[in-house]
Amino acid sequence: MNTSAEPANAGGSDDGHKTEQAKGARLFTLALGSVGVVYGDIGTSPLYAMRESLKVVAGDGLQRSEVLGVVSLLLWALILILTIKYVIFLLRADNKGEGGILSLLTLVRKPGAKKLTGLTILAIIGASLFLGDAIITPAISVLSAVEGLKLVHPGFERYILPIAVTILIGLFAVQSRGTETVARFFGPVTAVWFLTMAAAGLVHIMDDPGILLALNPAHAIRFMFENGRIAFVVLGAVFLAVTGAEALYADLGHFGRKPIQFAWFALVFPALSLNYLGQGAMVLHEPEKLENAFFLMFPEWALIPVVILATLATVIASQAVITGAYSLARQAITLGFLPRMQIRHTSEEQTGQIFMPAITSMLLAGVLLLVVVFENSSALAAAYGISVSATMVVETILFFVLVRYRWKWALGTALLLIVPLLTAEVGFFLSNMTKFFQGGYMPLLVGSSVVVVMWTWIRGTEIFVQKTHKSDLPLTTFIAMVERESGHAPVRVPGTAMFMTSDVTLTPSALLHNLKHNHVLHEQNVVLAVKSSELPMVDPAERMTIEQLSERFWSVQFTFGYMETPNVSKALALCRKAGLRFDIMSTSFYLGRRKLVRDPKSALPGLLNRLFIAMAKGAVDPTDFFHLPANRVVEMGAHVSV
Repeated sequence: MNTSAEPANAGGSDDGHKTEQAKGARLFTLALGSVGVVYGDIGTSPLYAMRESLKVVAGDGLQRSEVLGVVSLLLWALILILTIKYVIFLLRADNKGEGGILSLLTLVRKPGAKKLTGLTILAIIGASLFLGDAIITPAISVLSAVEGLKLVHPGFERYILPIAVTILIGLFAVQSRGTETVARFFGPVTAVWFLTMAAAGLVHIMDDPGILLALNPAHAIRFMFENGRIAFVVLGAVFLAVTGAEALYADLGHFGRKPIQFAWFALVFPALSLNYLGQGAMVLHEPEKLENAFFLMFPEWALIPVVILATLATVIASQAVITGAYSLARQAITLGFLPRMQIRHTSEEQTGQIFMPAITSMLLAGVLLLVVVFENSSALAAAYGISVSATMVVETILFFVLVRYRWKWALGTALLLIVPLLTAEVGFFLSNMTKFFQGGYMPLLVGSSVVVVMWTWIRGTEIFVQKTHKSDLPLTTFIAMVERESGHAPVRVPGTAMFMTSDVTLTPSALLHNLKHNHVLHEQNVVLAVKSSELPMVDPAERMTIEQLSERFWSVQFTFGYMETPNVSKALALCRKAGLRFDIMSTSFYLGRRKLVRDPKSALPGLLNRLFIAMAKGAVDPTDFFHLPANRVVEMGAHVSV
């Protein structure tokens, strides 16, 4: 018996070992993918962060204490903002696996809350500023890399803009293939990029090993106190080292917390730290190399390969904010902050991996405009930072609400974490505001425009609902009226009619119009509503609420998470299991198509009123958005003034 038992146990052990190996392989694969998609933006900061930071104090010659102070600021910005805030703490503030500022909002506000509270307005501002950042990151990243061609040969300078534009168009063209496909290529390339940066930094630390003293935060603190206003300006440039952190949180749903954390501690953080230390040591040894500190870390024979690798890395850097913008836009749609847009899923395994054509087109247009207007990365560096630092401040405020009132931390413990973060981020924001007239207005202009769009949609939708509900008839009252024995009872026709509505307790306008104009009722009539949950995924067991109201009337409500596709056709299978029998080929879906017209007395001001109507017209057709069988849909129209 023992002999036969041993192989069985061994087999179980082997199975467990294989399972662990599979988990490990999956973790490594996702971590490698996250290196490309999540950390691409942060990984290109060494191209310009050190250069822009030291240029502020280099006018009268660089002092050793200044180089040590700036490098120390860069390193401790990585530690405080990226490592402590985002990688260790904020990645744990996930809404069933999803991250981003709107996910954070759903965690801190009361369940089911719809009104524009202060927290909601704050989150909308942060989300809008993130989208403002999403058009700057691709522009500055690609330009900064392609500009390395000037070091290869001065004659290449005139080709920099055309090459950058071509690369950016190509980047946005491949988005439809999905994050997973992109990450499969981007991950290994970016991993090589980080290893290359680490190796270059390690070699140049030997130029002046004293640079390792910058690991002591005392040098950063001393630099701030000794340099006053100049140090305050330097903060705005140092902040370039942590841009991309907000995209890291927004991309959480694409890869998950553990792979992102593993990639940071195993590769990204060590590589960035070594490179900044190496650049600092090289500048201490040869101050004249500051102008192109990053590329001059490499020998002349390696320059072309490094420029090519840097260009690939900066293209990849843009992916972090692009995927983050997709996630944020989808959450905004489901939460009712934006009109319906087309969403395509690009992965069967990761529900967070999506492609949105409308967002892609808007981002590409904005990025190309910035490249043409600003022309070089130094000019764009002035525009970079305001929107990102403002978004970070908003996230920290929301995070404080979360840890204090949802996670129930003691006030002292919460303040111990939040106060240093908020102090640093407010300092970064105020410093970046000094660059407002040098281009910093651009992301604020974009962000403000998005705030106006979101507020208009939310307010316009409220007005629309109020107007339509004034004339709504309770469904139970309607059923009692039509089923009353009378010589004027409507004609009963075979089949099932499903009437889409936003509230199953009220009679859908399409049902009223069908009865008014056609004088018929089907054998079975289903009032069907689709609701959005503040959870990213809804348990299939809680997907449907169904009730038979009378012999011929049913009410059905489907609930989908904000990261799910509201596929009504698939969900209808649940109805059959609950006792509602119907043949899809003899079922008609009735939609109330309401044409919005401007009301001169509208609560929305004139331009915003026109904007809301335009957005409503441009929203994706409900048939496509809810995945209804197109050949079974009937639309009943009506005019509504808003």
